[in-house]
Amino acid sequence: MSQADSPSGEFNLYDLRVEVVAPEGAKLYCGAKVGDFFELRGEMLHLPPGQGFSLYSLAALLPLLPAKQRSTDPSDWMSTDAEVACPDPNCPSRFRISRVGTRKFKHADTTAVRLSNEENP
Repeated sequence: MSQADSPSGEFNLYDLRVEVVAPEGAKLYCGAKVGDFFELRGEMLHLPPGQGFSLYSLAALLPLLPAKQRSTDPSDWMSTDAEVACPDPNCPSRFRISRVGTRKFKHADTTAVRLSNEENP
């Protein structure tokens, strides 16, 4: 059933965890350490206290995250490929994107645009 067909106007998104991985002993140039991470819950990005994340690395990841939050066909590469290379071509780190849970949203709580089946006030 599509979102427009859903009588409740509800939809689910995956919560994501993005973690830095690299070969053991590798020298990283992006300012990250193996194990650094952030989580994406809905549209909110959460970092652990005291940990940063490279703006350039984040810029490379941002276009992929909304697609990773949504259900995709099992054969789609977005369903199977989980690691993104660091944008610095000399840095051996990668960013592993994991789906860690789901969160339910209501259309009316996320936009002022009404679905065709929503009642007018």
